[in-house]
Amino acid sequence: MNRTSLLLSLLFLSAAALLLPTFPALVMILGALLLPWVREQDRPILVLGLPLLTLLLIWRLPDDVTLSLQFLDYSLEPVKISLVGRLFATVFAIAAFAGGLFALRQARLVELVAAYVYAGGAIGVTLAGDLLTLFVFWELMALGSTLVIWASDTKAAYSASMRYLLIHLLGGVILMCGITAHVLVTGSVAFQAMQPDSLGNWLILIGFLINAGAPPLSAWIADAYPEASPSGMVFLSVFTTKSALYALLVGFPGVPLLIPVGLYMAFYGIIYALLENDMRRILAYGIVNQMGFLVAAVGIGTPMALNAAASPASTLAMALLLMAAGSVLAATGKRKFTELRGLSRSMPVTMFCTIIGGLSLSAFPLTIGYISKSLATQAVADTHLPLIWLLLLAASVGVVLYGGLKFPWSVFFQQDAGLRSPDPPWNRQMAMGLVAVLCILPGCYPPLLYERLPWPVDYQPYTASHLVSTLQLLLFAGLAFVVMLPQFKRTQTITLDFDWFYRRFGKVLAREFVFGSSKARENMEQALQWQIRVFIRWLFIHHGPRGRLASTWPTGSMVLWVAVLLGACLIFYYV
Repeated sequence: MNRTSLLLSLLFLSAAALLLPTFPALVMILGALLLPWVREQDRPILVLGLPLLTLLLIWRLPDDVTLSLQFLDYSLEPVKISLVGRLFATVFAIAAFAGGLFALRQARLVELVAAYVYAGGAIGVTLAGDLLTLFVFWELMALGSTLVIWASDTKAAYSASMRYLLIHLLGGVILMCGITAHVLVTGSVAFQAMQPDSLGNWLILIGFLINAGAPPLSAWIADAYPEASPSGMVFLSVFTTKSALYALLVGFPGVPLLIPVGLYMAFYGIIYALLENDMRRILAYGIVNQMGFLVAAVGIGTPMALNAAASPASTLAMALLLMAAGSVLAATGKRKFTELRGLSRSMPVTMFCTIIGGLSLSAFPLTIGYISKSLATQAVADTHLPLIWLLLLAASVGVVLYGGLKFPWSVFFQQDAGLRSPDPPWNRQMAMGLVAVLCILPGCYPPLLYERLPWPVDYQPYTASHLVSTLQLLLFAGLAFVVMLPQFKRTQTITLDFDWFYRRFGKVLAREFVFGSSKARENMEQALQWQIRVFIRWLFIHHGPRGRLASTWPTGSMVLWVAVLLGACLIFYYV
């Protein structure tokens, strides 16, 4: 393909933006499908320009409903702008740009196409005003994310992607059943705040929680995400769980059940992250941990708590850490902490970005994580839930241990393993730098974040008491890490999670069921064949060449029997 293809692609996107100015998600998806038609030298223009064009369309949309359609007896709203939806769509578009920059010229073409379709699906979810549109984009995300994992092109990635797809198809079926039941009861497909007070609403809530990584299926994140490519896991970390968070925030704000679910996720993620030896699995469990904080904030339901849940702090910090982990993996080909040590000298840029990501994840002052965590803790304090506040405080210590200390220490500062790998290419360094700046700017100037949150914020995080308590918490976590450093030293071990039940135990049950059913089927076939042979033998005895019914009768006998039958008919007729 020559530059004509690029020109035609840009013209097509311009026409799509003019004809579909109120449908940014569709522009993103159509643009992704154009990527294979542009030659490799010109593809970066489309890869970087498409998320920016989508971002422009998102911010040009007016408030409230901008697109409505009639489908059967229902009024669909494929695009309905709200403050929450615009914020999430903006974060997704920026994440797609940063992920595309990180993947530029290093990712496979199929991964880029799938990732941008995946991003378009996530943006479609955040802008959907009805449950049917949300479901369509929800399933599109499942297909796109599965292809992102497949693009890694390894046997482990294929197996993980199949398990991932089964989990999300299960969640999709549950969600569709819930939407159907909800529509039958209410007669409305509008996507708005609900309560789990009916079967349909319960099923919708379960479908959202499956994508959020809630128990008992939390293990799909740590099972599938680490098998993606270095750039693929960056895309995966942003869209699925955060679009589920958006769905919970809009659909079920203030539902008390979400508080214990979120606390379970927070501590579950911490425990497994501290046990892990794989640097990408530790971050995958970190995603579950961070989602736990956010789900609990949605359950609290106050405006300040919902603002904390809507904040992109954990999305940016985790994406930055995953970019650093992907850079290390691409440079060394290694994922285990026991094989990665002492990379600070050869990969200083990656080390610096890792530290910023870890500090932001740990809610260190002057980072966006500090602002968001302050909003969450203040929201819990305002609702007078001391036990919840203490549990979240303890979970915050765990975040510092695995994200702020264990991960950077194990990869960059532990005893040198002799690896001398250079920093990643310029595009990956720029992507990490962009996300690092986004992690720092709102922390230095909180109104930059406050002005974009859905609900008004009147809170000053930089007070003396809050700074002192935060630094005490960080110092306590640092002291605990130093004291327990021998226990944090990892060995070549494997952590068993709930996915064991469907990866190993389920496979054993299936094998036993298959063998047992095959043996039963074989026995039934043998019994049926024996009965058929007996029946054939009986037929042969009576109808065979020497059987009674096959023998020749004399003509006189036949005439006699005909006369007898005719006489019987006459008798019955006259009687």
